[in-house]
Amino acid sequence: MKRPDFFIVGAPKCGTTFLYSHLKNHPEIFMPERKELHYFGTDLYHPDFVRDTTTYLSFFQKAENERRIGEASVWYLYSKRAACEIKAFSPSAQIIIMLRNPVDMIYSLHSQYLYNGCEDIVDFEDALGKEDLRKKGLFLPKNAYPVEGLFYRETAKYTQQIKRYFEIFDRKAIHFIIFDDIRNNPQASLRDTFRFLGVNEDIRNDAKLVNPNKRAKSVFLRNLLQNPPPFLLNMSRRLIPHAIRSRMRKGMWDFNIRYESRIPMRPELRKRLQDEFKPEIKQLSDMLGRDLNYWCSHSSFAN
Repeated sequence: MKRPDFFIVGAPKCGTTFLYSHLKNHPEIFMPERKELHYFGTDLYHPDFVRDTTTYLSFFQKAENERRIGEASVWYLYSKRAACEIKAFSPSAQIIIMLRNPVDMIYSLHSQYLYNGCEDIVDFEDALGKEDLRKKGLFLPKNAYPVEGLFYRETAKYTQQIKRYFEIFDRKAIHFIIFDDIRNNPQASLRDTFRFLGVNEDIRNDAKLVNPNKRAKSVFLRNLLQNPPPFLLNMSRRLIPHAIRSRMRKGMWDFNIRYESRIPMRPELRKRLQDEFKPEIKQLSDMLGRDLNYWCSHSSFAN
């Protein structure tokens, strides 16, 4: 059966949707229609994660003569098991890791979670203050995806996550992309990635970032789509074919999107988080052989 041989493993809110979209459009690369399958990383759980092997492999059976087959699931980097599980599944797999200033990443993740109903603490600083209690099972929203994503600081501890991949994969099999490089020169970032994957580099298309900040126009409609009343769900299943029902649900989700820039983080909070992440960023710079310490002093906010 056809199976993936490279994996975009995260981190979340670091440009993975941008990369997935452009790899999917490359004529020599097959990417499944669905992003975020999360077959690996069995230490994390959400009902939407695909854990059945036959179902997982079915997403790749439409591949034809493409040179490479890949998938993208952003919690593979955070997971303590995913690296080992990917290696056992595909010993020669190549890994793509995407990173972003941790302060911007966790702020963006909080905003994304507010949009899709995975977070119910609107104030970012308040959500950060609840992390320890959430690790004890308190103040958890119903739809967390996965619940570990609400431990915002933990999601941004890149060095310990990268070490797990360095311990298992040859470093030449791992390609790093920094979010800033995508913003500054997306075509160059894409060419570097195509070169890493061994496919034609001379593919040019619209290389804009494709996952802008979103808000739900109606929280009521969003919650209804996520958790429909049982009687409504059962009735729609009886009366409406699955394909039509899926299109209707997607249409309502799309209708409920409002695109808007995030409110900039309070400078005092940004400075405090920059100071907190400074040792992590120093260690990451040494690990990657690239100076990222400007993340600790850069004052502008990246959406």
